[in-house]
Amino acid sequence: MRLPEPRGPLTTALRDDLLAGEVSAAAVELARATAEAAAEPLLDEDLQLALAVCYELHYRGFDGVDDVLEWDPDMLTLRAHLERRHLAALRDLTGPTPATGDPVDQQLTALIAADDGPSLSRYMARHGTPEQWREYLTLRSVYHLKEADPHTFAIPRLSGRAKAAMVEIQADEYGGGSAERMHSELFAGMMRDLGLDAGYGALWDAAPAVAFTAVNTMSLFGLHRRWRAAALGHLACVEMTSSEPSRRYSSGLRRLGHGEGTTVFYDEHVEADAVHEQIAAVDMCGSLVAEDRSLADDVLFGAACSLALDGLAAGHLLGAWEAGRSALRAEPALAA
Repeated sequence: MRLPEPRGPLTTALRDDLLAGEVSAAAVELARATAEAAAEPLLDEDLQLALAVCYELHYRGFDGVDDVLEWDPDMLTLRAHLERRHLAALRDLTGPTPATGDPVDQQLTALIAADDGPSLSRYMARHGTPEQWREYLTLRSVYHLKEADPHTFAIPRLSGRAKAAMVEIQADEYGGGSAERMHSELFAGMMRDLGLDAGYGALWDAAPAVAFTAVNTMSLFGLHRRWRAAALGHLACVEMTSSEPSRRYSSGLRRLGHGEGTTVFYDEHVEADAVHEQIAAVDMCGSLVAEDRSLADDVLFGAACSLALDGLAAGHLLGAWEAGRSALRAEPALAA
């Protein structure tokens, strides 16, 4: 994957340093200053892309960038400045998420029921145009082409039933051992059917900051043992809220004349996530909290982040379309 085009001073400095093979003190200081100055860090193009670039070193890396930089102390210091501002902004976005004495699965259900964010799936089912579908898939491709990977980082940080339950869920995300059934591959196929370049990272330059915000949150939770419970809460919320929206997305694609070969990504989620819901809420999160009650707050925080960031992305897309403009930064690359 090639390094994305810079979006400001920080991503310019970070790109130059990565290609030079050394993270400079100037770039670290610029990250600190950028984080402190960001008025809306979750929507800041320079900050969110820089954080995504830092995290991508733990995934597939970049062409021309030495893999040794993945654990470079200066790189980690730079990333930490951005993470602290990102986390503070998440707290501001979600508000307090204190646990009660109820079973954690019931608390997750109540949190989801109270969510009043905009429904992008309803809009896409009824009104989404082919161009809007391409914009939506461009935004979502930042995550779905690495689907399940951020949460999977949390598996070694678990034990017992919580670990086994997470592995059960993630195994399905990875196609149950069948490469062509991996959810990331099914999403790539849908992108190609709608005329988009499905190469890993190919649409980063077109995707807005909000596309990276959600994935950066998952990566942060998965890569830090401190936030393992938030990673599980986030995953549980995804599994508990995706079945019906996936049904709507599938309906929207069929409305435009696409068949099962295209809708299979969403059809798979309708079935799989209905099964995963109880595994995630009861076996995974419930078992984790049963072992350590102090982790309940973090489980709920992770779930609240999932809901709030979905709402942020939906608001970005729907707001742009209502205003009659594109929700992307540039035209997305098309399939060859």
